[in-house]
Formats: sequence, C-alpha cells, structure tokens
Amino acid sequence: MLWITDTVSIADWELSESFSRSSGPGGQNVNKVSTAVDLRFEAERSPHLPAPVKARLKRLAGRRWTADGAILIRAEETRSQAQNREIARERLTELIRAALVAPKRRVATKPTYGSQQRRLKSKAERSEVKAMRGKVDDE
Repeated sequence: MLWITDTVSIADWELSESFSRSSGPGGQNVNKVSTAVDLRFEAERSPHLPAPVKARLKRLAGRRWTADGAILIRAEETRSQAQNREIARERLTELIRAALVAPKRRVATKPTYGSQQRRLKSKAERSEVKAMRGKVDDE
C-alpha cells in the first residue's frame, strides 16, 4: 500500500515494477546488476482516484501516460536498486499529489474605469505618432 495523503492510497496490485540495467557511470557493476527501476501505475483502472483527478493526472503526466492508461516512471539515479525504487515511488506520489489539487475557478472581472481611460489615451497617442509618419509636403 502506497499512501499519497491521509485519505488517498494506492493498492499494491495497481503498481508493478521491472528492473533493467542502468546507464551511466558504475564500472563493472553497470554491466552486471539491474538497478534501474521502471514503475508502472495503472491510473486509468484505479478505483482510488476520482475521474477529475485522473484527467488532471493525465495532463500532468504528459509523455509518461501510455495508450492503455498507465503511468510509467523510470528511475536510474543511483547504483542501488532499493534507492531507485524509493525515488520512483516518491515521483509518483508527488505527481498524484499535484493532480489532487483542484485548480481555482477564475472569476471574470471588468477593467476599471481608470485603466480603460489610460488604454484609450495611449492608443490615441500611438495613433498620432503613426499619423505623423506620412509624406512631408514641401509647399
């Protein structure tokens, strides 16, 4: 069980991990040990997340969202498989926490009278500048 918040948790069956050889420095260890972690979260099928959260999660995940509705997270920062597992789970947790926050509704407001007057004044000044750019008569 992976706890996201006090009320939201992810069941173990929704997560699957696979391990592969990591790239980067590490000497012979890189060629022998599978330390990179590919964490897969079945977000679309998750009963623990409401539909609006899933929609925000899909937008936040971007390329990490697969066609079948899963999120793939790869971690290969350290030489330790256990640390990479923790990093991948923490990334998933942060992503879901970000999706849980509903955006505030924008309240439409009217521009103030003063701002309207300033805008019209600047437009008139600009118009006057452009009008002066015409051909000069030599009469």
